[in-house]
Amino acid sequence: MRSPTYLHDLLVATLFTEGLDAEMDLWALGFSAMWVQGADLGSLARTFHLDLATRTPCHLSEILDHNIDDGSTWVAEVNGWIGVVPAHGHGEFLCSVTEGGRQALGLHMDITGNAYFEYARDGRMVVSFDPLSPDDWRRSGDDPHALDRLMDGLRFEISDDDVRDNPVEDPESISSALALIGRVTETDIATDWFLARHSRIRPAS
Repeated sequence: MRSPTYLHDLLVATLFTEGLDAEMDLWALGFSAMWVQGADLGSLARTFHLDLATRTPCHLSEILDHNIDDGSTWVAEVNGWIGVVPAHGHGEFLCSVTEGGRQALGLHMDITGNAYFEYARDGRMVVSFDPLSPDDWRRSGDDPHALDRLMDGLRFEISDDDVRDNPVEDPESISSALALIGRVTETDIATDWFLARHSRIRPAS
């Protein structure tokens, strides 16, 4: 049986290979990722200013070094969704990517300790919340409870009485957010994305 923090721990182990500070975490890195459905790779390359001529096979475990060296972005295609790491920008940018009937998911963490989970569709934010504390008052969007049916069994850091005796730590909340992305995209986050070989693409000059 997998640990409740499995996806968080796998992402950390995948990104932070040997030679990096042992104290490094996703927040210190400023981790950001986006998954988009309904867009072709060419249009997304223009959106993210990527040069498709530089497309090269790459595992997620290799992208940090390449991103530091030449600004490469990891791009993956699974089940009609395109994943992008890093995918800086959320909120209005995420909504803009979905104009024209597309949908997108974003997960972002920054060095100030903030985290954001967002789901946008057709140019509008459907639901946005802090995965470390997705209380009702923290949720926003046109339909803040649109993904509730897919959150069954997932645990986030919330203030409800049922978690006071069994607190949800940040890694489990992030694992839950990643699992939710897998449920929306109908993919296996570990096998299809984190461990599979996809592509890296350098910025357009």
